[in-house]
Amino acid sequence: MDERLKRQLDFALEIDKEKNILRQTHLSEHGRRENDAEHAWHMAIMAYLFREHSNESVDIAKVMLMCLIHDIVEIDAGDTYAYDTEGLKTQKAREDAAKERIFSILPEDQKQELISLFDEFEAFETAESKFAHAMDNLQPLMLNNSNGGNDWKEHGVYAEQVYGRQRKTSLGSEKIFEVVDQIIQENIKKGTIKE
Repeated sequence: MDERLKRQLDFALEIDKEKNILRQTHLSEHGRRENDAEHAWHMAIMAYLFREHSNESVDIAKVMLMCLIHDIVEIDAGDTYAYDTEGLKTQKAREDAAKERIFSILPEDQKQELISLFDEFEAFETAESKFAHAMDNLQPLMLNNSNGGNDWKEHGVYAEQVYGRQRKTSLGSEKIFEVVDQIIQENIKKGTIKE
């Protein structure tokens, strides 16, 4: 078999493991816990649908690919809950090691391409990365809201924590942040997010 194709096939099989990484977010309407692959797929579709609401014009194919690859590193690093202050301290180191191992399965040019895209997402500087992050923030918030805010309630999450994460959404889409703010305010009133 051609070596390049073999490495691409090996990578394709390796990333199937993303389906085994469970997140804290539950599927809509009180479903089971979501996995990373479902999260990434949902984000990518949302990015395409909501692209007109981006603050800036974006290369939507690039945004969608960012969405699809941004959590591949969690195959090794594990999912770090957004409000886990201890886990967040080691997240970058764990994800950097995972990034190197997993993307090194690919041929060198594709490894560099995906690492560059992953790093661009993490740097949060381009219009594409800001919009992709808006989707990464909106998607679990939307699911959690559909479940009556139970994930926030279960973890005892405070409004300042949710806003701390969600304020960045406005950098990718002010219009989407208006919806996010409304959802947060409704959940504060219901008591599912602590004041």
